[in-house]
Amino acid sequence: MRYIQLLILFNCLIAQSKYPADSLLSSEKTPTIYKLGLLPIAGWQRISYNTNFFNCQFYPSCSNYGAHAIGKYGIIRGGVIASDRIIRCNPFAIYYHIDINRPFNESDGRLIDPVAQAEQSALSTSTRSPLFAALLSSFIPGAGRAYSGRLFDGIMGLWTFYLTGSSAYLAIKDERPFAGPFLGIMATYVYLGEIYGAWRAAKYYQKPRK
Repeated sequence: MRYIQLLILFNCLIAQSKYPADSLLSSEKTPTIYKLGLLPIAGWQRISYNTNFFNCQFYPSCSNYGAHAIGKYGIIRGGVIASDRIIRCNPFAIYYHIDINRPFNESDGRLIDPVAQAEQSALSTSTRSPLFAALLSSFIPGAGRAYSGRLFDGIMGLWTFYLTGSSAYLAIKDERPFAGPFLGIMATYVYLGEIYGAWRAAKYYQKPRK
């Protein structure tokens, strides 16, 4: 496992342009701290782009979305935005996409969801409180999304937080020097992504009142 991690890291460090995230990794304009957040994305693209088992239902894909978010907003805010997208990428995404009349990519039918899409199509008739939704998810991850009408996203968020949080706890308990901190950071991003996602769902992902 350690050799695989080193191989992925080496490939990312010498990245050129074969995979989408490589353009940001190889760019001199991308701050070094941002590149640290892009490394896992570039590593994942070396797997997902070479198999048909991980075709993303969104356009752009979650990995490209995450790379764009980090490149635009930085490793912290961008990572939180990327975490929200990963949670939303579940079997019920198409239902929510159709529910609020979002477009589909004409070439392959994927769900169009760029980083800035929600802000560009905000609905002023929302009956949900973004602040209350965020507060709910800060106490119980997923509760804010459920309050905002996205129950299945909320269940996915709760499960993802439980999975990453419990894995981080066990890794730290077993004193695993790499896995513990890495999973702890992932769990933190999932938690913050849940809060952000709940706020965003309440503010932007609401149907107009009839």
